[in-house]
Amino acid sequence: MSELVHLDVADGVATITLDSEHNRNALSRQLVGELREHLASAEGDTDAKVVVIRSAHRVFCSGADLSEAATGSMEEGARAIVDLQRRLATSVKPVVVVLAGPVRAGGLGIVCAADIVLAGESVTFALTEVRLAVAPAVISLTLLERFSQRAAADLFLTGRTFTSAEAVTAGLVTRTVPDAELEVALAETLADLAKGYPQGFRETKALLNHDLVARIDALGDDVAAQSARLFGSDEAREAMLAFLNRKKG
Repeated sequence: MSELVHLDVADGVATITLDSEHNRNALSRQLVGELREHLASAEGDTDAKVVVIRSAHRVFCSGADLSEAATGSMEEGARAIVDLQRRLATSVKPVVVVLAGPVRAGGLGIVCAADIVLAGESVTFALTEVRLAVAPAVISLTLLERFSQRAAADLFLTGRTFTSAEAVTAGLVTRTVPDAELEVALAETLADLAKGYPQGFRETKALLNHDLVARIDALGDDVAAQSARLFGSDEAREAMLAFLNRKKG
């Protein structure tokens, strides 16, 4: 089985690249498992001061793998995504997410668990769970720490597509730049981070993410169970199968 996530360490940066083009980096069991493994490797690598997460292709992440969700229990997968968000939030190293293409549904959990998020101006986002008879339960752990309540209600309930500029206003994205300047913005951010010390990063991240981690620890089991229940419901299975059939057509 081909690797879906790659890790490269150079110049003090551990770059983790999502590379599952066939399903637009959907959060399959394999992709989430490899991402967690590479995060652990980056965490333990003394040559890496910073972690960057990005996509090898146009789409950053399309959300849950609906082909898996429509045919089996999602509880294990939901718990894995809870754990993934916690690993990102508790990493002692700054985590930078670079967005050059669309992000949908569960992919926003990765975005909101990161420390710094850079997005090209053309990037779009959507929380489409309600249109599949489910809810953004697991990723609410991090999203509700970033979004204002009004933004969360709007974006969770409508499932509408929103822009990178709106994502900045809502608290999801740190900075948006013209698409052609995204690599320059990343280089500038990494140059600034290179001046920090590991102890400073570790202690500052603990301060910044205290409430977010407490929320994950308090609610993680409950939202994982809720997610599994919703994905396993007849209403959701019907909606997911309809969506998959539309894609095939």
